Amino acid sequence: MKGAQIRITRDRSSLSADQLVGFFVGWPNPPTSTTLLQILTAAHVVSLAWSHDRIVGFVYAISDGVLSAYIPLLEVLPEHQGHGLGSRLVKDILAQLDDLYMIDLVCDPELEKFYKPHGFTMLAGMARRNYANQSGAKQFII
Repeated sequence: MKGAQIRITRDRSSLSADQLVGFFVGWPNPPTSTTLLQILTAAHVVSLAWSHDRIVGFVYAISDGVLSAYIPLLEVLPEHQGHGLGSRLVKDILAQLDDLYMIDLVCDPELEKFYKPHGFTMLAGMARRNYANQSGAKQFII
């Protein structure tokens, strides 16, 4: 939404599942907002975009905290896309991971042009997907 006041924070202590609705558009079996809350709570670092009392975008990283990190997801609600919010979130998460050697992510080919200006380079890689677990239904308590 053009002109909407968006603030970026790293604090997830006051997050609730009610604030995490509407993500994963087009996913056939998306995680619930409760599962997303568990993901963001367990992440190494997060960057959250707030509009009033609702999360409108997020990115997070999992990491060993020493050498490497992986960014599994960057999501921005459809009505907030196209205004630079995704770039703001990526810049903030990268600032949090700046002392690490490698920061990796996997993206669809059409998103390569988005990540390249943020310093990401194409590498060969492999991935395995278990789409039966896409919703995160098998939850583990850490």
